[in-house]
Amino acid sequence: MITITDTAQAHFVKLLADQPEGTHIRVFVISPGTAQAECGVSYCPPDAAEADDVELPFNGFSAMVDEKSAPFLDDASIDFVTDQLGSQLTLKAPNAKMRKVSGDAPLVERIEYVIQSEINPQLASHGGNIMLVEITEAGVAVLQFGGGCNGCSQVDITLKDGIEKQLLDMFPTELTGVRDVTEHEHGEHSYA
Repeated sequence: MITITDTAQAHFVKLLADQPEGTHIRVFVISPGTAQAECGVSYCPPDAAEADDVELPFNGFSAMVDEKSAPFLDDASIDFVTDQLGSQLTLKAPNAKMRKVSGDAPLVERIEYVIQSEINPQLASHGGNIMLVEITEAGVAVLQFGGGCNGCSQVDITLKDGIEKQLLDMFPTELTGVRDVTEHEHGEHSYA
């Protein structure tokens, strides 16, 4: 469910040494399965463990995960990275905003999953996002851009060279193209 690198495990052991005996870490998702999903890590004292928690044993501590967060932490990873700017704990949870779907799920669900877990996080750096409006009978995914992508001068390149290429590579026998239905209006919200 969750991978914690050796450096992150050593960091947690060091932090937990200053806590009461029996304290572990808790990994959680606030608002799981929504666009507002946020992941976090906190201390989990012995009296804070719940009966339905999933306990994941690591080297010198356990990671406690509440039942509601567990399905959204599939393929999650925690690392402790040190570079010239300092040290930082990073938590990546690609399924936090949308539960991972199986390979035989309906095409709409699989495309929504790719949009939420892969495409929108990339567009978020520019304040943008996309939404799947429909899939036509001809196999065209109809998308609507929002946020900073609405009115951006690079939207056509993002659509054709980025999103369409990625979706056609992932669903070559099910999709024939991607189309934008957004009425783009350049404004202060647009990423320039």
